[in-house]
Amino acid sequence: MKTAALGVFPLLLLAFVLLAATCDNNPPPTNSGIEGTVTIGPMCPVERPDSPCPDQPYAATIVIEDDQGVEVARAQSGADGRFRVDLPPGRYTLVPQSPNGAQLPYGAEQQVEVRAGEYTHVDVQYDSGIR
Repeated sequence: MKTAALGVFPLLLLAFVLLAATCDNNPPPTNSGIEGTVTIGPMCPVERPDSPCPDQPYAATIVIEDDQGVEVARAQSGADGRFRVDLPPGRYTLVPQSPNGAQLPYGAEQQVEVRAGEYTHVDVQYDSGIR
């Protein structure tokens, strides 16, 4: 009886190894998502033709919700204002976060559709409140 049990053990071990190799906690790459730039403006109280004051890149957190309003990801733009997040195809809402829960700067929510094999480009604009 011991030899029969010993013969089964290598088969069970092999089955376990194969099962573990096929179970990956990392989802497969989606090759789709959202990428974009975040800017803030105005940056000057008064703009004049001889002294332009363009909007500036802005480092911000963008919450991404699915069509049920459930947060599925967060994107953080860099100092250059750029961000990119992998997402499967679907409809999403971008919810720009104001630092420390303040009212300003303020970014409006945007609806975005992600298509298979594409990165949807969006421009997120924050209002600085400068007038």
